[in-house]
Amino acid sequence: MNPIDIVNTDVLIIGGGPSGLATSIHLADLLQQKGIKKRILLIEKGNSIGSHILSGAVIKTDVFRDLLPSVDFEEIPFNAKVTHDATVWLNKNSTIKMPVHVPFMNNKGNYTVSLGQLCRYLAKKAEEKGVEIYPGFSVSEILYQNGQVAGAKTIDTGVDHHGTPMENFQPGTQIEAKLIIFAEGTRGSLAKQLIQKFDLDKGKNGQIYSLGCKELWSVPEGNIKPGEVYHTMGYPLNMHEFGGGFIYGLKDNKVAVGLVVGLDYQDPTFDVHHAFQIWKTNPFVAKFLKGGKLVEYGAKTLPEGGYYSIPKLYTDHALIVGDSAGFLAMPALKGVHLAITSGMMAAKTATEALIKNDFSEVTLFQYESLIQNSLIYKELYPVRNFRQGFSKGLICGGFHFATQLITGGSGFVGKLKTHPDSTMTKKLNEFSGKTFQERFKKQFDFDKILTFDKVTDVYYTGVFHDELQVPHVKINNPESFQEINIKQYGAPCQHFCSAEVYELHTDKAGHQEIRIHAENCLHCKTCDIKTPGDGITWSVPNGGNGPDFQNM
Repeated sequence: MNPIDIVNTDVLIIGGGPSGLATSIHLADLLQQKGIKKRILLIEKGNSIGSHILSGAVIKTDVFRDLLPSVDFEEIPFNAKVTHDATVWLNKNSTIKMPVHVPFMNNKGNYTVSLGQLCRYLAKKAEEKGVEIYPGFSVSEILYQNGQVAGAKTIDTGVDHHGTPMENFQPGTQIEAKLIIFAEGTRGSLAKQLIQKFDLDKGKNGQIYSLGCKELWSVPEGNIKPGEVYHTMGYPLNMHEFGGGFIYGLKDNKVAVGLVVGLDYQDPTFDVHHAFQIWKTNPFVAKFLKGGKLVEYGAKTLPEGGYYSIPKLYTDHALIVGDSAGFLAMPALKGVHLAITSGMMAAKTATEALIKNDFSEVTLFQYESLIQNSLIYKELYPVRNFRQGFSKGLICGGFHFATQLITGGSGFVGKLKTHPDSTMTKKLNEFSGKTFQERFKKQFDFDKILTFDKVTDVYYTGVFHDELQVPHVKINNPESFQEINIKQYGAPCQHFCSAEVYELHTDKAGHQEIRIHAENCLHCKTCDIKTPGDGITWSVPNGGNGPDFQNM
């Protein structure tokens, strides 16, 4: 058997998104200012920086002046400054323009951006400052010593479907670090383990999520101007489904379109990808895409729980940043600037810990204090009850939001609870009203011009997974899954998965089973979030596997 490689570093950052990259850049700057030389490693599971990055995105840019003070602002690859910003309510064939902006959704001064491109730019800046960046490595395990975080281990490669080592077996690398920054993004698999092991969510609301499907189109000149921004509410969602669409005009005759839907819906047949395709058929949306061609597709979950769902952000030798911590501003649906901010706060804390050579909670507590005094608190606390208020529908949610606006966010009932998305789905025989499949059964024919089935859309993701490896999505208890998820719920995974990883197969005798096509997986982790009874677990596949987003 091959020996295990052991690598030592001062700081290990797991994840090459905006929060992880911001941490590395600011930490390198702070250490350089103090004349301290330390090793900073950043590990990213995608085959390159940006290949697993997806966002809308319209972002607030002021934070970049703090992160990169010596860089010409015009050098940063933002796409287009917002020139027009509107919110509209959609019916099936008509549109009502909102006369005023929904509170907190004004995008004046913001920029459209490809977050993947932006992360590639930030990675270059980090490397210029001495940060070591290694894409294509999946970290599958946290290492502990004396009950404290001590490092991490990359995934073993060269194993078959059953985990049996083959001739090309290579054990994962053991990375020993004084401090680990968990920057994995939404529902980070390691952050999830860390939070559970140390009860970091004790006394907190559980995190809840939404799923967004996005397409990038190339359209004829004149369809939309760079910087035009539209958000939609209404069709095809009903009054019990929380979410909305976005249309962002980009340079070079590109347009980003997408639909984001809260995963606390009750309908076991609801399908975000199908809803997205139906949304595009509304005349208001379709006109922007007329004569155009699909360029890229992707899907991603977002943490929507807000302030009350943020876990304890530190434990001995570890910090949590960005989406892994739940830093997303609702209802603006913006998190990039908060991810950058959290990374900078983590860098300040790491610098102090390195100077003191103390990585215990006594020193790392500073991180949470910095967060409480940053724009993260300023933006999240006033809307601390926003998302929970919509758990019982738009009418109830609208009432809650109105009371929150006049009470500084508390509403009339104080702290509102959340419920895990996996518990919100109703059994088929308990769901009242028409299901999503019944409401839109005549609209499941996709013309492959404007609308696309899941398999066709997946083609535009560049997704790749090694055929020989342990499946990274696992049905935890097949017998229970058969009895509960398939028989009682109708296999919701076949609907909520945006890449057709889960296929419900019925044989000639009428027996049904789920067939897993892990090679399609886009790493959105909806299955880990939404499956009733938490029946599916998502974990990292081999490094470099997954989607290969270019401009998402």
